Amino acid sequence: MKPTPASHLGAFLRARRAQLDPQECGLPATDSARRVTGLRREEVAALAAISVDYYTRLEQGRVRASAPVLATLARALRLDDDQQRYLYELAGRTDERPRRRRASQRLRPAMRRLLDQLARTPALVLGKRLDILAWNQAAAALYIDFAAVPADRRNYLRLLFTEPAMRELDLDWEHDARDAVAALRLEAAADPEDPELARLVGELAIQDADFRTWWAEHRVNSAAYGTKHYRHPVVGDLTLDCDTWAASDGSGQRLMVLTAEPGSPSHDALSILASWTAKAADTEVNR
Repeated sequence: MKPTPASHLGAFLRARRAQLDPQECGLPATDSARRVTGLRREEVAALAAISVDYYTRLEQGRVRASAPVLATLARALRLDDDQQRYLYELAGRTDERPRRRRASQRLRPAMRRLLDQLARTPALVLGKRLDILAWNQAAAALYIDFAAVPADRRNYLRLLFTEPAMRELDLDWEHDARDAVAALRLEAAADPEDPELARLVGELAIQDADFRTWWAEHRVNSAAYGTKHYRHPVVGDLTLDCDTWAASDGSGQRLMVLTAEPGSPSHDALSILASWTAKAADTEVNR
């Protein structure tokens, strides 16, 4: 029997997933031996945010992939430009291949100035997909050292689910994590074909059962403001107002600021944290 284009596509998908290292794709390490080389079918499906059954039928040549699915598969399988072109050719969708990569997110100068002026107030600039584009020292002192996190992993939602220090800090972690998932759901509706978003969703769906459940609920929330209850290892309990302002230029960038009522214990604790951070920075500079 003569091989069909669909069977060639399935062979390419199988060969490519066998070439990938699970940990380099963001999958957790396990003590048990893996029975297959590279990624399993279910892992590719999760990274591409499609069902295992649908992906299995793709490999078996029993269904034709849509252009959005090809885009997420290209990202999940970490295909370079030549491999992406080959993928679309095998799928018979060369005319639907994206011609341009999405532009990288660039921090707006005005946002940088605002961060610099909020020296004693924790503040972050969030981009698309809740990526953390910038922060001030107060935010790093409150949360974690964001500079120590690789740039491609520096995402508020990812850290909320995968960074133990972020979980331990947040006394209302479940409530705040669900709100963050709902905020990402709302953003996904605006750009459902974003491969970076599909990669993030797939990664977290594999790693966390709560995320899988909450993502499937399709709850949406702009999460523009709220109250955060934290227990910080240096200054203790904090009750902070969290407000988020969106840039008016359509960039999708948002300034997230955490403040406390003047004269409150939380306000005093933030001042102590800011002073502690400044002293630590001076010590580092003078070494």
